[in-house]
Amino acid sequence: MEQLSLFTQETDLNAPLASRLRPQSLDDYIGQEHLMGKGKMLRQMLDTDKISSMIFWGPPGVGKTTLARIIANMTHSSFVDFSAVTSGIKEIKDVMKQAENDRMMGLRTMVFVDEIHRFNKAQQDAFLPYVEKGSIILIGATTENPSFEINSALLSRCKVFVLQPLTEAELLKLLRHALTDRRGLGNSTIHIEDRLLHAIAVFANGDARTALNTLDMAVLNGAIQPDGSILVQEEVLEQCTGRKMLLYDRNGEEHYNLISALHKSMRNSDPDAAVYWLARMLEAGEDPLYVARRLVRFASEDIGMADSQALQVAVAAYQACHFNGMPECDVNLTHAVVYLSMAPKSNSLYVAYGKAREDARTMLAEPVPLQIRNGVTELMQSLHYGEGYQYAHDTEEKLTDMTCLPDSLKDKSYYLPQDQGQESAVKKRLDQIKEFRRSRDISD
Repeated sequence: MEQLSLFTQETDLNAPLASRLRPQSLDDYIGQEHLMGKGKMLRQMLDTDKISSMIFWGPPGVGKTTLARIIANMTHSSFVDFSAVTSGIKEIKDVMKQAENDRMMGLRTMVFVDEIHRFNKAQQDAFLPYVEKGSIILIGATTENPSFEINSALLSRCKVFVLQPLTEAELLKLLRHALTDRRGLGNSTIHIEDRLLHAIAVFANGDARTALNTLDMAVLNGAIQPDGSILVQEEVLEQCTGRKMLLYDRNGEEHYNLISALHKSMRNSDPDAAVYWLARMLEAGEDPLYVARRLVRFASEDIGMADSQALQVAVAAYQACHFNGMPECDVNLTHAVVYLSMAPKSNSLYVAYGKAREDARTMLAEPVPLQIRNGVTELMQSLHYGEGYQYAHDTEEKLTDMTCLPDSLKDKSYYLPQDQGQESAVKKRLDQIKEFRRSRDISD
């Protein structure tokens, strides 16, 4: 447990770079614009000094602890930092007793619990009466879903704010600031290419702590020049990150070249090429969820009814990426990529929607046929809504000759199944349905 005054400053130049550069005010805080931007909820709570107990939920390195400390300074509160590992019931009760005494004196106590989901039920319950009475303002930080990990009674008394990973632009801003701020690396002259800063930002994947620690390590291992400056070269950064600098702009041309290569390799049923391009993307720092979303699209666009299981595999891979993250989810994506590569291919769904979309955009006013409108009121029924509707389940064949398209599109066919994989059975079934309806038209 650590108790800090309002004026505690971390100025030890031997401390990690992320600690030395910890923002002391909102002006220095980077990220979380959806919460801290002008007019946003948390910013308004701070500006009006109406802070209540809250939970910060987000991945590591996005500023949960920093934001809690800034709030404590802004609200002139005593700040108590609890550790879920070392703090027991006795320590909690001692702090709560002091907080209650301070409240009587008009002083507020802010209790910050990092990784609050690691506290057991008894530890969490120990906070509850003091949160209810307002003796403390509790700020919990967690990387886990608070709905599952925090007692419902305590959670109901806290506002939950979701913190997002920092963007690459925000991380680049942070890294450049670290190079100039005297609390950071500003006392030294450091030469590092902008593309290497960009590489660090991509490698950090939204984690400010990882970005700063990587920069710090690269600078410490940089080459000292005759004039005393430090040169950070690509080889040093590769050693620090444990990967080659394959990194690229996720919005640039190479990004689109690689996803195109992956897509077309799977379409060409070439699993070796597909896995290679997958590895190129992931090792370059690509967001695995972006790749997973593309696989979900591919499963319907290029496989479709030829193997409907493909969509389930792709969606499962997307969920696995959420659960595991990198690097563990690389094999989940490989599983999906190989499955999609080897599956029979059909673009019938893609073509069907394209043709239907064209007609929909040019024939926006086509009326829904009366027989398939829902006549739920007397007025609708008097206007013949639902008149002539045929209930397929009442027929022996479970089929009718009822028309469901507008009259102007009556004989239009959008979906044309192919003879690939499971779609051959679908094609056979659709041919039977169309033959049934043709025979009914002839007999009529």
